Parts: sequence; structure tokens; C-alpha cells
Amino acid sequence: MSVILVTGGLGYIGSHTTVELITAGYDVVIIDDLSNSSEEVLLRIKKITGVSPKFYKGDIRDIVLLEKIFSENKIDGVIHFAALKSVSESFEKRDEYVSVNVDGTRALVQTMESHNVFNLVFSSSAAVYGIIEHNPIPETAACRPTNPYGETKVACEKLLRDCVEKNSAWHIVMLRYFNPAGAHESALLGDSPKYPASIASMIMEVISGAREMLVVNGDDYDTKDGTCIRDFIHVVDLARAHIFAMTFAADHGGIHVYNVGTGKGYSVAELIEAFSRAAGYEIPSVVGERREGDIVTAVADATKINTELEWYAEKTIDQIAESSVAWLKKNPHGYDV
Repeated sequence: MSVILVTGGLGYIGSHTTVELITAGYDVVIIDDLSNSSEEVLLRIKKITGVSPKFYKGDIRDIVLLEKIFSENKIDGVIHFAALKSVSESFEKRDEYVSVNVDGTRALVQTMESHNVFNLVFSSSAAVYGIIEHNPIPETAACRPTNPYGETKVACEKLLRDCVEKNSAWHIVMLRYFNPAGAHESALLGDSPKYPASIASMIMEVISGAREMLVVNGDDYDTKDGTCIRDFIHVVDLARAHIFAMTFAADHGGIHVYNVGTGKGYSVAELIEAFSRAAGYEIPSVVGERREGDIVTAVADATKINTELEWYAEKTIDQIAESSVAWLKKNPHGYDV
């Protein structure tokens, strides 16, 4: 495969993956509606790689636009990021999350099939697991999401399984992300959400001064310090996983599911400590109420992706914090220039 369509390619994970794809020798075409990203990212990608990917502005649900993209480009495979992704917002905008995430994925795969493009890497989430019976979490764990966002990812996974059942030509890899954070080593790409949703992005807002202090959602959980435990993975490690997944998809039919995480759990308090070390001062925080839909501990069992794709996470929690702070220092207003 040589030409890859990246949906949501100007977003946080999509932009880092685009850089890794170009570095690996792929040609990249991007569709992004800029609802949670910026066209400035295109310029940053070119600064890093020397290449400016072909870009289409638009909604993943727009069948006419998708037809145009596939007609104008000889697409060999697709990496599908485009989606709404805030757990808390998904409770308020359930219908919109279903429309964008599920209907958008349906529109994409229908267009792919009509153009005989069957190689797909899908951006899923550890949110599909929901209620956790044991950690680390294997891919075989039951999918019982506790929030509408997770429910949309489960629905998308089922949709893709149905595609494979109906047509054996499909080659699909579904990657269930744990907690992406960090920034590119150049400090040209980083997390600049218009609507911060992750704990790391909220810490960054505190450092930037946009938020007075971090609200920790509960410190009375049954953990070593009372705060929730998560598997935080550096965004560049996550981006690299997509290259491995796309290479694997090209040679393996059917559908394959992999957790993408480090296999190590860090508490929210430990993440705050790492960012405090990187920033050079203690990040101010206050304990608030537990957040609806949160689970206590979620750590990936990464054995399958380590073994079958020979991919391993390489970066530490301190590297996550250090690269994030470096990005923020160079881009205090994100992509607003």
C-alpha cells in the first residue's frame, strides 16, 4: 500500500500518525472537518516531514465528499480517526455521538466498499470495556461500556465485524487505545483540543493559565492513593502502532483487535506529579466529585500486540509530561497563531 486516507488527520492522534506515515514512505490524504483541530496543523506537518498532505475539509458523513475523495485519489487503505471523543459530553449529546461516530463509520465503509478499498485501521477505545473484571485487560474481556461514547465505539466495532461477515475481502485492524498523552519531539505538534476532555489536557490548561486548578474527580477509590489508575501511552508510540497495524492489515484478512497501551498503570496523582516535575512547580489541584461513568482501574494487557505485531510502547510517563510541557512552552495558545 502506498496511499493512505486518514480521517480526522489534523486531530491530535491523526496528525502524529500522519507524520509517522509520511516518514515511513506513505502518501497521505486527509479529511477533517476542523471541529476539534486546525488547518495550521498542515503547515506543521510539512515543517516536520517536508511534505504537505492532500487535504479535504468536510464531514465524514458526507457521502458526496467521500465519493469525490475516492474518485480523485487511488486510496490503498484507510486509518479512521474521525469521531467525537469526550466521555462527559457524550452524556449530553448522545444522538450527535451516534450520528458522527457510528453513521460516519458506516458512510466510510460503504464508500470504501464501492471503490474496492478493503484495508482499514479503526480507532477504537478502551472505553468499550467499561466495567472491568480484572487488570490488565485482555482483548477478550467483555464489552460493557459505562458511557455513550464507549457505546458508539462498540457499535462501530460491531458494524465492522458485520462487514467482514458479509464480505471476506475486508482486512480490518481495530486498535483499542488506552490514554494517549504527550507531544511530538519537535514541539510542533501536540494536544490542542478546543474542548479539553482528558486529564492530561486539563493539566495542560492549568499550566497555561487557562484553568485555575485541576479538579481531580475523586480521591476515595480503592487504589494506593485514592485516585483512578490509567495506562497512559505517549501519542508517538500510539501513532507508530498504526503503521504496524496497517502493514499487518495488508497481509491478513478478516478482523483483528489489539489493545494499545504500555501495560503499566499510573494513578492520576502520579500523572500530576510527573507534570509537576516537568513544569518545575507543583500543579495546583483540588478534589471534586466522582465523574459519572468513570472506572477505578484500566490497564492494557498489551501481550497480543507485542507478540503478533511486534510493537512495543517505548516512552515513559516522564517523557509524556516533558514533551507536553515543551509543546506548551513553544505554543502557549496551541495552534492559534
